[in-house]
Amino acid sequence: MNHPIGLAPSIKDMEDAARAAYHRLPETFAQHLGNVVIQVQDFAEDELLAEMGIDHAFELTGVYEGLPLTERSIEHSGTMPDRIRLFRMPILLEWCERGDETFEHLVAHVLIHEIGHHFGLSDDDMHALENQVL
Repeated sequence: MNHPIGLAPSIKDMEDAARAAYHRLPETFAQHLGNVVIQVQDFAEDELLAEMGIDHAFELTGVYEGLPLTERSIEHSGTMPDRIRLFRMPILLEWCERGDETFEHLVAHVLIHEIGHHFGLSDDDMHALENQVL
């Protein structure tokens, strides 16, 4: 994805990068994600930041909202689908500050981290999954 100098990737660009990373997931993970919804917005709401104890919106790049697979039971059927939200502006800031990876790589990294929460994965397991996707 080539962007003219000075033009930041849009919400749609980030959605496209997240979907591309999602489609590269190993089938064993993808089949268990079910109806997880992936959304991109510029920033998290103040209420979410307060709930998470985060002082500044630029500190949150993504969030998994739902019940991890490790905590589910039959009683949870019929509930709203889980969702992963990526926050565009904090991801763009991190991308600019790092300067050592592509936009697509960073979006995939954040997405996989949030997917890891869905599965209850350790940080080591998330890194192994990321290596399979990237």
